[in-house]
Amino acid sequence: MHRKIAKNIALACLTLAVGMSGARQSWAQNGQGLYPSMAPLDQYLMKDRNAEITLARSAAPESISRDAKVLVLGRHGYETAVEGKNGFVCVVERSWMSNFDSPEFWNPKLRGPLCFNAPAVRSVLPITFKRTELVLAGLSKTQIVEGIKTFVKKGLPPLEPGGMTYMMSSLSYLTDESDNGPHWVPHLMFYVPLTDGMTWGADVPGSPILLSPQFHGAPEPITVFMIPVPHWSDGTPATHGH
Repeated sequence: MHRKIAKNIALACLTLAVGMSGARQSWAQNGQGLYPSMAPLDQYLMKDRNAEITLARSAAPESISRDAKVLVLGRHGYETAVEGKNGFVCVVERSWMSNFDSPEFWNPKLRGPLCFNAPAVRSVLPITFKRTELVLAGLSKTQIVEGIKTFVKKGLPPLEPGGMTYMMSSLSYLTDESDNGPHWVPHLMFYVPLTDGMTWGADVPGSPILLSPQFHGAPEPITVFMIPVPHWSDGTPATHGH
């Protein structure tokens, strides 16, 4: 895969991950940008429940997602829309799953479909639930960070070995600005206890492994590695500018 495409994923900030250009990094440093605070809740919700189910399932190949549990976001948090039987859970994450410094942390357009495997369902998905709970309680970003710190100390389950997610949807919207469009490229994400990127050889020339800035001890004690794959979940090739 072209290294330029892989490099764009290395700048990911949503589960997403949400990429940032130099200008957007400047927004984050200055505390400015297009999304300084949370938009009205309706802008983050999807009116068509079936459309959200379809979007969630698009994160992984149909052979996996067809038997997965599917969650949709409601006014009081994530709700079960479809029961599953293979241990996977597919969900569409919103912008607040970005790293806390992202200028798109409150971007209501962001939609990040993921399918978590069973170890990640038990030990990583609870972070999605907790962040969402804090957001829907109307807390500020600063209060959310403090709430997550408390959750890490008192409520976050130990990270299980083998946790990963599929993020292969060509229907996602992960950023307003990217050389590859809002969906970027399909990839897999792997969760490990907080560690240096070189333990996996991430982000070095020639390596297919990329380090995500999501979590990474700020404040969740998890490191996320990403590996680009050549096809979207529906089997179509992932080409530059898809």
